Amino acid sequence: MRIFFSIITAFYAITFFSQNSFLKDSLDVYVQREMKKWQIPGVAVSVVKDGKVIVCKGYGTTELNGKNKVDEQTLFQIASNSKAFTGTALAMLDVSKKISLDDKVKKWIPYFDLKEQYAANEATVKDMLCHRIGFQTFQSDFLNWNCNLSRTDVIKAMKTVTPVNSFRYKYGYCNSAFLVAGEVIKAATDTSWDDFIQHHFLNPLNMNRSSTRYEKIATDKNAAKPYTILNDKIELLDYANIDNIGPAASMNSCVKDLSNWLLCQLDSGKLNGKQVIPYKAITLTRTPNIISGRGGNPNYPGNHFSLYGLGWGIKDVEGKVMYEHTGGADGFVTSVCVIPEFNLGIVVLTNTDVNSLFLALREQIIQSYLNKPYQNISENYFKRNLEENKKQVDEINQWKKAATENKNKFEFTNQLIGKYSNEVYGEIEIKNVGGELIVYFSKHIGAIGKLNFMGNNEMLCEYSYKTWGIQKLKLNTNGNQLKSITVKVNDFVDFLDYEFVKVK
Repeated sequence: MRIFFSIITAFYAITFFSQNSFLKDSLDVYVQREMKKWQIPGVAVSVVKDGKVIVCKGYGTTELNGKNKVDEQTLFQIASNSKAFTGTALAMLDVSKKISLDDKVKKWIPYFDLKEQYAANEATVKDMLCHRIGFQTFQSDFLNWNCNLSRTDVIKAMKTVTPVNSFRYKYGYCNSAFLVAGEVIKAATDTSWDDFIQHHFLNPLNMNRSSTRYEKIATDKNAAKPYTILNDKIELLDYANIDNIGPAASMNSCVKDLSNWLLCQLDSGKLNGKQVIPYKAITLTRTPNIISGRGGNPNYPGNHFSLYGLGWGIKDVEGKVMYEHTGGADGFVTSVCVIPEFNLGIVVLTNTDVNSLFLALREQIIQSYLNKPYQNISENYFKRNLEENKKQVDEINQWKKAATENKNKFEFTNQLIGKYSNEVYGEIEIKNVGGELIVYFSKHIGAIGKLNFMGNNEMLCEYSYKTWGIQKLKLNTNGNQLKSITVKVNDFVDFLDYEFVKVK
C-alpha cells in the first residue's frame, strides 16, 4: 500500500511540474496586470523545466505607447547577469590549466594596484570574482559607470579608492573587480573578453542575438528602450555605454538566447547533448566563497543563507539551492536563476529600472512550482515601494520648496564658480551659465547638474543623468571661505559621498 501511495504521489508531482497551472492559466494575466501597476512598457520571460523550454515570450511594447511588440528575441541590457559568463569563462581557463583561480592578479596584470599594498599583492583572480577585495558595494561606480574611461583607465583608478572594509573580510559588490578578471582572460589567452564570450558561449549555445557591446543594442531594430521613474513620471533614457566595464555588465540578450544558457546550466554544461562548458567549471562557479547576506527573505520562507560563488549568488529555497543573479543598467532590471534540484530555470527581463516585478515574477513562478498557496508577491513588493517612493517624492518636494524660498540668499555664488578635484573621480567644474549655476563632470561628458541654494550650506542638484537622481549637495566652508562641495548620486549607482576640494 505504501509503495502504491508513493507511486501515486510521484505521478501527481510529475504531472504538476509538467502542467504548472500558474504558467498555463494565469501567467499572461498576471504579467500584464503587474506591468501596468509598475509602469513597465516591456517584459520578457523564459522558464525552463526538465530540459524543455516551457515559456519563452514577451509582453508589452519595446517603447512606451509604441507599436513594436516585445517578443522572445527582443534585446535587453542584462547588466550584471554578464558576471556569470565572466565567472564561467575564468573557471573554464582554470579547468584547462591556462590559469589558476588562485593566481595572483599581478601575475597577469602587472599594472593592477590597490591603495592597500597587501591587498594589491595578494589579491587573486578568485577574489576579483567573488567581491571580497575590501570595497563597499558599488564603491567608485560613480566614476566607472557610463563614463569616458578605457578599461585600463578604470583598473588603474582602483588604486585611488580607500576601501571601506578590510581585504577578504566582508562582501562588497565590485564591478571594477570583474573588469580585472575579464582582462586576465585577455592576458592569458591573447583573446579579448568580448571575443572569448562570443566564441565559447554565444556561438556554441546558439545565442545568436546576444552581444557584448553597446553599439549592438543601440542600433538594433528589435531592442527594448530603457526607462526610469522620476518623481512618479516615466522617463526615457539613453542606453548606458558600459563597454569599459564589459566583463561586469555590458551584455545584451533576449529570453530565447538565455533559455539556451539555462538549458546548458541545468544539463551539466551541455546543450543538445554537446558539452559546451566543462562540468567541473560549472561546479567551480557554484562553490561558495563568501557570505553575501543574512538570508531570511520573507518571500522565501525556507531561505536561510546568502552566499556568492563566481558570478552567481547562492541561496536556499525550501531546502534546495538556487544559483541566481540580477542585473541593473540605466532603464533595465533583470534576473536569471537556476534551481538544479528542481531542474528549473527562470529569466525575467524588464525595461524600467524602478520596479520589483523582475524579482517578484521569478519568486511567483518558483512558488507555483513549490505548490505554495497563491499570494501576489508583486503586490507585496509594490506596497513597500509605494511607501518608500512617497517618502522620496515628499522629500524632494521639500528640497525644491527650500530652493525656491532661498533663491536669492546664496552668499557664495562667486566663490562657488571654479574647478574642484576628488582623488577618486578627478575634476568637476562649476560655471555660471546665463545666471544659473551648473556643475560639469570631466569623466561623464554631457552630464551636468543644475544647482540651487536651499539654505544651511546645502544645494539642490538636479542632474541631467536621470539615474543620478535629484540630490542634496553639501557646501563645506572654513569661516567665510568655501573649501569644498560634497557630491552625492543615487544609492543604486554609488552609496558613498564624494568630497571635491576647490582648486581654482
